[in-house]
Amino acid sequence: MSDHLVTSWPVLTSYDSDHLRRIALPLGGIGTGTISLGGRGDLRDWEVMNRPAKGYTPINTFFALYARSANGEAVTRALEGPIDVADYEGPFGCTVPNHGLPRFAHCTFHTAYPFGQVHLSDEAMPLEVRLQAFNPLIPGDADASGIPVAVLRYVLKNSTAETVTASICGNVPNLADAGGEQVNTLRESGDARGIFMTVENGDTGAEQYGSMAFAALAEDVTRRRTWSDRTAWGGALLDFWDDFSVDGKLDDRELVGQKNPLSSVAAMVEVPPYEERAITFLIAWHFPNRITWTPSAEKVEATTPAEPHKNSDCIGNYYTTQYTDAWDVIAQVASTLPALEAQTLRFVRSFCDSDLPTVVKEAALYNLSTLRTQTCFRTADGYFYVWEGCGDTVGSCHGSCTHVWNYEQATAFLFGDLAKRMREIEFAHATCDNGLMCFRVNLPLARATDWTYAAADGQMGCLMKLYRDWQLSGDDAMLRRLWPHARKTLEFCWIPNGWDGDQDGVMEGCQHNTMDVEYFGPNGQMSGWYLGALRASEEMARYLGEIEFAARCRSLFTQGSQWVDEHLFNGEYYEQQVRPPMDKDNIAPSLIVGMGTGNLAEPEFQLGAACLVDQLVGQCLAHICGLGYLLDAAHVRTTLQSIMRHNFRTLRGHFNYLRTFALQDESALLMSTYPRGDRPVSPFPYSNEIMTGFEYTAAVHMLYEGMHDDALTVITAIRQRYDGRKRSPFDEAECGHHYGRAMMSWGAVLALTGFHFSAVDITITFAAKEGRCFWSNGNAWGSCTQRNDAEGIAISIQVLYGNLVLQHIKISGFGSHSTASSQTIVTGEIFNCLVKLEQVGVANDS
Repeated sequence: MSDHLVTSWPVLTSYDSDHLRRIALPLGGIGTGTISLGGRGDLRDWEVMNRPAKGYTPINTFFALYARSANGEAVTRALEGPIDVADYEGPFGCTVPNHGLPRFAHCTFHTAYPFGQVHLSDEAMPLEVRLQAFNPLIPGDADASGIPVAVLRYVLKNSTAETVTASICGNVPNLADAGGEQVNTLRESGDARGIFMTVENGDTGAEQYGSMAFAALAEDVTRRRTWSDRTAWGGALLDFWDDFSVDGKLDDRELVGQKNPLSSVAAMVEVPPYEERAITFLIAWHFPNRITWTPSAEKVEATTPAEPHKNSDCIGNYYTTQYTDAWDVIAQVASTLPALEAQTLRFVRSFCDSDLPTVVKEAALYNLSTLRTQTCFRTADGYFYVWEGCGDTVGSCHGSCTHVWNYEQATAFLFGDLAKRMREIEFAHATCDNGLMCFRVNLPLARATDWTYAAADGQMGCLMKLYRDWQLSGDDAMLRRLWPHARKTLEFCWIPNGWDGDQDGVMEGCQHNTMDVEYFGPNGQMSGWYLGALRASEEMARYLGEIEFAARCRSLFTQGSQWVDEHLFNGEYYEQQVRPPMDKDNIAPSLIVGMGTGNLAEPEFQLGAACLVDQLVGQCLAHICGLGYLLDAAHVRTTLQSIMRHNFRTLRGHFNYLRTFALQDESALLMSTYPRGDRPVSPFPYSNEIMTGFEYTAAVHMLYEGMHDDALTVITAIRQRYDGRKRSPFDEAECGHHYGRAMMSWGAVLALTGFHFSAVDITITFAAKEGRCFWSNGNAWGSCTQRNDAEGIAISIQVLYGNLVLQHIKISGFGSHSTASSQTIVTGEIFNCLVKLEQVGVANDS
């Protein structure tokens, strides 16, 4: 309702008028698509119809404010800030949508994702405006975090001595376009008054088939079902502006067959002197026909317009199974919005109030937006799938690619059920009988194993993630169900001419990997993944009573770890020994995707003597999983120091022959350098590039090793590049927008807090650090406060969502507290204990 006012939202980052141009905060739910809030208060990138749509802003979509003081003239402005001078020039004038509208003179942007606030003011306007925009984001509740709606609340502040009559109007197009007649209908439900947008007699199997809805939660509302048919020479916009700017009310117009007819909803309110009033708008969508990323030639037409296509390529959307249509979304959200907002605020405030560096909180929180974009989706059966990223109009690199999504840590620790469903896809559906895991899963699931290639890092990392997700959830049923497949994926390493065909604990074979090439010969990057998989498999096998297999994993791990330290560590970092296979007969089938294999006697795209930013990725994940050191700890720390020394630099003067994600006076960690010379003529393709997911991985690992200053230098450099002026703070790109690997940024939260949770051992662990931290295990979350006491460390754990079952509390390197039996702490409860000082150690000894 108009009187629902949240006066204070948390703010983590503020952007001044010089840093607004690139800001685009995605508003939408997990797997639903989004509409983005621009830095000046505009709505851009309408990506709601099952695919990306960067740059798509439908014509005449904007919000406007009419304001009239008791003794003054009426003033009307678009609810947007000034247009950046960089957009002034085009072949027909300014290139920004709605460029001709009068707008506010001053604008700033403030955010703590998913909350975005735009502050607007103008000397000619008697009201100041604060736009509060968000979508519910509640860790542990994927459904509440997966609502196809954008919430826009306009807070009007009257700083004058006179009452101001105000009206806010929004214009939203009917995008449900499937070749039929687009229909806009007036609707009301409870406090919601708006317009329901559908298509009749259209192609019910089309991606664009569905519905939209637009409503104000207010009492004094006028509506237009469409704009005037005076479309020539801007006549429709002129007609709207003339109508609204007279009295802040709308006269309806009849539908006359316009394409994507605009719905307009205006809500009026009186703002008393020196007070605030708020009006909330909801934009919802419902497009059920998601088509698979690898379509077949098959398409069977519907027999009647009302019958959906009998098309095996239509995999559907989970969110559309939760709502009848877009108006159902409006009705449900309108009645539950205060609770949804309160839960989201509880999460964001708790996270922002933690004693972490601001750049760490920013990197972790803002990259969560990727889960809401078209990078991610849930099919009708509830499974969670991901592209690597998004192109402007299509997804980028299909198949929930294992080697890319090995890196991100946000899903498992915030939405554990989604992560577990990814493990089920990988092991139960994408793994062949011989243990080959297809590193890109085709859809529908009947075609899951059509991509018949294996990635060494992808397959090994999935074993580590299975261990991580089992520990976080304590889901023994999941482990027992997936373990037979998981064991096969490890045994696949040992097939003749495979990754470790001689079974010595070292990967020497053809290793396709996340650099999109094949490595030939042992190297630190793939060795770390393999050693981590051996350790994870050892632990899982031992728990399940497979003692002999566990012992075999341990033996291979010990042998391989020693060999890598003795033969690949050059005193500064780990190199690759290039071992040409000479002939395809020496390579097991399905290991060659084809990059760099033209001349197997002298293969291209190898690492060689590179100081690779990612050479210790397996060790980083081992720390996150609590698996201990995979390699000599001193060598590990020396390697990270070498990466910082050789690879971190300011880029002016840097030569890069491929994609550029950082340049000129910006600083970054290069993918690789060759400090000792001996660079291959054709090194791996991305050797001169910069990509944030790899930078975060190295920085997170530095945090685990106590290199805090270096780690924060790297993370700060990343966030300075995504500053709103040059790039959007909510779109870290790699191979596409909103790239999944960048969600490794959540790992910095884990490293700095020392957080581990085992539902198997019923143990929670933190680093010894006075102050307050945020914790989450994928199913529950809350805060932990530590205070030094004469006898030890006083711990206070509060559960803010879910249930937390505890028996042991550990402070890394210092001591532990155990209860007589496990205790369940539910939402709102606080558990207090004292961890006595038993020994002196280091926080990263896990």
